[in-house]
Amino acid sequence: MRTTRLNMHDAKTHLSRYLSGMQVDDRLIICNRHRPVAEVRLVAPAGGQQRRIGVAKGEFQVPTAFFEPLPEAVIAAFEGRT
Repeated sequence: MRTTRLNMHDAKTHLSRYLSGMQVDDRLIICNRHRPVAEVRLVAPAGGQQRRIGVAKGEFQVPTAFFEPLPEAVIAAFEGRT
């Protein structure tokens, strides 16, 4: 793991450059007047295989009521009018 300390000005000016050079286990420590205030890490890449479209075709049916408008009481609750 590699740790890099930056002051606030460098982070604002060159953040994209620092991020492009990072590995998954590296971290950036952003400092304000030599005091650490934030830590930046890369998000681990998503693992596994990509999902196939249509893999559950025929497994379930959407009821026709799904496409009907919601009752007014439910809409009012979503909008905070209750």
